[in-house]
Amino acid sequence: MKRLLFSLAIPALFTFVSCSKEKPVTSEMDDVTTTKDGSRFVLDTLNSNVEWKGYKVFKSENTSHFGTIKFESGDVTVKDGKLESGKFVADMASLTSEDLKNKKDDLEKLNTHLKSADFFEVEKFPTASYEITKVSSSAEGDYNTILDGNLTIKGITKPTQFKANVAVNGSEVSIATEPKDIVREEFGVKFQSPAANGVIKNEVTLQIKIKALEKK
Repeated sequence: MKRLLFSLAIPALFTFVSCSKEKPVTSEMDDVTTTKDGSRFVLDTLNSNVEWKGYKVFKSENTSHFGTIKFESGDVTVKDGKLESGKFVADMASLTSEDLKNKKDDLEKLNTHLKSADFFEVEKFPTASYEITKVSSSAEGDYNTILDGNLTIKGITKPTQFKANVAVNGSEVSIATEPKDIVREEFGVKFQSPAANGVIKNEVTLQIKIKALEKK
């Protein structure tokens, strides 16, 4: 599966799921139509993550950063052999760049900036979240499922749809979403670097990868 992302640039950004200490500041969300009926599968946090990628004004490999965010918790429900529901909570403090992992000073600088008030305010909003509100089958392209859900970042919740590959194999469920651009400013991430440093794109690309194991 393509190595993916969530997006920022030199002082870039992230975002994926946000469930903060504070009550969400928006009410723009879909009603949850899924149920908890069925077998519960618990997120394998060591083998699940969000992959992100961000760009400066022109999308290219030379003007981007990419990395990961780990999950804090999550679970899915399977009914009659099919995904029924799910919710995933990401640990925003785990946000890190992968392309700078061999450049310690640059890595620390970027990670610190992304976690600051300029971007994700991790101290105030330590988690992000995605709750599935509807699961639909799809025969379109390489993805067998459409996931509708509520994505929360920095206390702002918005309906967000992902195409995904979903597989239920005995005691294990795997979900891999198609890489998707998220508009960061819609979630309150509005920082822009000086033009001389390269304007940061407003789109952040992200992909969710989930592995969940049946709870006995």
